[in-house]
Amino acid sequence: MLAKTPKPPYYAVIFTSVLEEHREGYAEMAELMLALAQEQQGFLGLESA
Repeated sequence: MLAKTPKPPYYAVIFTSVLEEHREGYAEMAELMLALAQEQQGFLGLESA
């Protein structure tokens, strides 16, 4: 067993963004979205590439 995970079903939320010159507020909104996601039952983590 590689990881101890909750019982299915599993969901993934994937989004892409293209940062332009105007980035005002982006980092703050990203932090807020992560904080809200972490409150959800079954939240396993975040990956960024």
